[in-house]
Amino acid sequence: MTPDPKQQARERLQLWRAARATEYDYARKLRMVAQNVDNFVVAHVHGVLREAQLREGVDQIYATLLKYADVLDTWATSAARAMVTEVAARNRNTWMREARDAGLELRNQIEFAPIESTMRELMKTQVGLIKSLPLEAAQRVQDLAIEHLSSGERVDNIVAEIMRTGEVTRSRAETIARTECGRASTSLTQARSEATGNTHYTWRSMQDSSVRDLHRHLDGTVHAWSNPPVADERTGIRAHPGCIWNCRCIAIPIITNF
Repeated sequence: MTPDPKQQARERLQLWRAARATEYDYARKLRMVAQNVDNFVVAHVHGVLREAQLREGVDQIYATLLKYADVLDTWATSAARAMVTEVAARNRNTWMREARDAGLELRNQIEFAPIESTMRELMKTQVGLIKSLPLEAAQRVQDLAIEHLSSGERVDNIVAEIMRTGEVTRSRAETIARTECGRASTSLTQARSEATGNTHYTWRSMQDSSVRDLHRHLDGTVHAWSNPPVADERTGIRAHPGCIWNCRCIAIPIITNF
């Protein structure tokens, strides 16, 4: 029986999307950080009704969250390493399945592609992003207190907005997980492509209602790794699939050098 080209294309797309499956576990870990931020905030300002108490509570939150960011270093390194290592393993397995009919030489090139520097850079970036969760929360609390107290706003209104810090941090944690797992997968695909002499990829979107209009138009288009397309119309930012905030698109390498 002759293989169905459309079915093969769907299977190939699912194969490359699988490299993003690590996102759910990474998001769970980052939500734990956000929950801790929320706990610190609630502990110091919940029920506060007087300005002096609010100022004291904000100072305590700020100091506590800065300290939390410092002690997060080891945990953040471990979480980042786990995410990047799992994405790299999935990416490698997907490449090997792509190359199963291409011959031993290409499979060896994929197996021994020099991706260590890419992985180190990815891990370094992740540690910084994880630690930024409590740091940005601390800054948010301080800014809110300064802005609203100087305007004479009621203390209970200020407290209500400060209490949203955990929610805001949780949203950012999920955005980081979604974006960074995709970016890690694309970065490793690029590293392996360049190591094996394959210079182009096909942009593929998730093909659902949440896809940006521009990315819907990019779906199916071919691009060189050396020349990413404009991925955001408002800013003009050029990026590969999965490499800007909340982008769920993927890059499927075009394997011609084997």
